[in-house]
Amino acid sequence: MTDKKISELSRRGFIKVGAGAMAATSIPMFFVKDAWAANDFRNNPGNAGSVKFGFNVPQTGAYADEGADELRAYKLAVKHINGEGDGGMMNTMKPLNLKGNGILGKKVEYVTGDTQTKSDAAHASAKRMIEKDGVLMVTGGSSSGVAVAVQGLCQEMGIIFMAGLTHSNDTTGKDKRRYGFRHFFNAYMSGAALGPVLKKEMGTERKAYHLTADYTWGWTQEESIKNTTEGLGWKTTATVRTPVGAGDFSQYITPVLNSGADVLILNHYGKDMTNSLTQAIQFSLRDKQVNGKTFEIIVPLFSRLMAQGAGENIKGILGTTNWNWALQDEGSKAFVKSFGQEYGFPPSMAAHTTYVQALLYANACENAGTFYPPEVIKQLEGFKFDGMGNGATEYRAEDHQCFKDVLVVRGNENPSSQFDLLKVEQIVPRSQVEYDTKIFGGELGPYEV
Repeated sequence: MTDKKISELSRRGFIKVGAGAMAATSIPMFFVKDAWAANDFRNNPGNAGSVKFGFNVPQTGAYADEGADELRAYKLAVKHINGEGDGGMMNTMKPLNLKGNGILGKKVEYVTGDTQTKSDAAHASAKRMIEKDGVLMVTGGSSSGVAVAVQGLCQEMGIIFMAGLTHSNDTTGKDKRRYGFRHFFNAYMSGAALGPVLKKEMGTERKAYHLTADYTWGWTQEESIKNTTEGLGWKTTATVRTPVGAGDFSQYITPVLNSGADVLILNHYGKDMTNSLTQAIQFSLRDKQVNGKTFEIIVPLFSRLMAQGAGENIKGILGTTNWNWALQDEGSKAFVKSFGQEYGFPPSMAAHTTYVQALLYANACENAGTFYPPEVIKQLEGFKFDGMGNGATEYRAEDHQCFKDVLVVRGNENPSSQFDLLKVEQIVPRSQVEYDTKIFGGELGPYEV
């Protein structure tokens, strides 16, 4: 055989082998890549016998009371996921694939952090949990500023964030992220739920004065409530921004007296709401007649913990909540019983939403058969469930916002106990508070980060 023929055969052999190698690698490479990616993600537990959650809540600051109750609920959720205690809502949630043996057979552990009700502190705490503690999921927060900051971080780092108490429209609006999910309702829903009740009780000719917490939640709540009331025919006299954690709100309340307003709307939360409401009552605002009408105060976002802090001052005042411990559906009763046995008092709405979030994440992993975030995310997107309070609920795929019934409540005039502070006036069906996802903008971003 000549050198030329040997060279030709070698060339053909190379092409044949090369083509075969390319066929062997290029066609299944998609599958190989996916298999590799599904096992190569941040804080993959691999063969470890446990997985770790990060509970990032305000243990200090203006929202510390809510944070303490969130942490109680998270710890209870971990017990139930691991098969300890009475199971709580794991006995009522449908559909449910958790088996009471952790998640995918791995025991759930946790670390905690203090957000201090500050975005920068929350960001640092979450980053430490992800990088040093190896958490697979971060959850918590009682401030929308915190939620937005941590959600953005989790998107960058490929860790799912199951938001705690966050009511700003922006969380699942302009600041929404693929790796972030919210069970809690938002400011738009509060306005939509309150509107018909305000019209019926206070009429269409009112003048409103807003005091507003100066950050994303306060801004969007002010906007939503303002849109609702002006839609009824009310006029807005003033909108005044106040710092979070101000303590003394008297300098902001004094101008209300001579403003011509006959309604004060407190877009405050936590200890800020307790303080501003108490001081408004001390200024005798509710005893005044303005424009021929009895002066009214509205607290658009209520919680039992805030009501406890405000005491007698809360009586008769309207607002909305995400959930109330007095609901009589099977899921709510199961949670109240379990939480009460554990801690000796009923849970707040902050405790409820965080408990539900922990179970929803765990169940999504079980459904996916993996902890690989993109697959877990796909299980949560569009997920429909029931048996966890507030009726049938859906995690809308387009913006990761839960849609469910909303409660309009009033400060109880005749409470039967120290916890019976908010009376449910109306359960507003989810159809009344739903909206087009396009109105708040934003982009979820990619599954792979």
